[in-house]
Amino acid sequence: MRAGARVRSLDNDSRGSKSRLGEVAADVEVVSGDIRDQEAVLRAARGIDCVCHLAYINGTEFFYSQPELVLEVAVKGMANVIDACLKHEVPALTLASSSEVYQTPPSFPTDERVPLSVPDPLNPRYSYGGGKILSELMTIAFGRKYFEHVTIFRPHNVYGPDMGTEHVIPQLARRMDELSRTSEGPIRLPIRGTGQEQRAFVYINDLVQGVLRVIEKGDHLGIYHIGTQEEITVESLAKLMGEYFGREVEVIPGEKHAGATLRRCPDITKIRGLGYEPRISLRDGLTETLRWYCAASQKTVQLQGD
Repeated sequence: MRAGARVRSLDNDSRGSKSRLGEVAADVEVVSGDIRDQEAVLRAARGIDCVCHLAYINGTEFFYSQPELVLEVAVKGMANVIDACLKHEVPALTLASSSEVYQTPPSFPTDERVPLSVPDPLNPRYSYGGGKILSELMTIAFGRKYFEHVTIFRPHNVYGPDMGTEHVIPQLARRMDELSRTSEGPIRLPIRGTGQEQRAFVYINDLVQGVLRVIEKGDHLGIYHIGTQEEITVESLAKLMGEYFGREVEVIPGEKHAGATLRRCPDITKIRGLGYEPRISLRDGLTETLRWYCAASQKTVQLQGD
């Protein structure tokens, strides 16, 4: 919007909030509707120059607890978006995919040419990655024939304030905030897995910078990994978060999710060619994130106390 674009947002607000639009809220055309509703998507796509398809069921716990919903949103949502674009002759489409499409990669850092896979169709975790693979295939197949400009981006472990409660950093933040207020000495923190799992986390502002580069400068049918190459183990992440609370952290290993990936780190050479460069360090990004979650937690405690 700061670049002069007019923006229309279709959302069912299942996890979102209009308050997140901040200073531009009055200038965004907000349409309430579900991505599975064909008529709602048709209405939203009318008169649009570019559709950015972000709608999905996110959060690891949902992969396991509601795989049928994850796939329903994936399949119906992608079909509805493409049908609406074709009907209204929308020239450009950008798809939000995921690093989950390639599960356990054969090389690190992992570039965009890595094979995509569903290792076990009986494991509900792969509902998420399977739906994203299908979305990529449909975007490319229809994009090649009917669109002027189609791009795909794969975010890698995004974090930041107000991102929900279903991801690793918010979950650790909430537990550590509670334990820091109810216990003394080192924080004994139960986790899933051994704590030696490695990730490269990207702050939300850097992700947005990358998405805009893909929309504006990405090659037609181009696929781009967005993230950082600043790797850290989950145990080291927890200890770094502990510094915010002024406490040492003792990680208590636990059972990991079936199919969870031990290491993930994107090769960002390709998107760097579009002018992308992550600017926010993990330490700085965690400070902002923890500040938000702790403030939200205190607000909840006060409301319960009242």
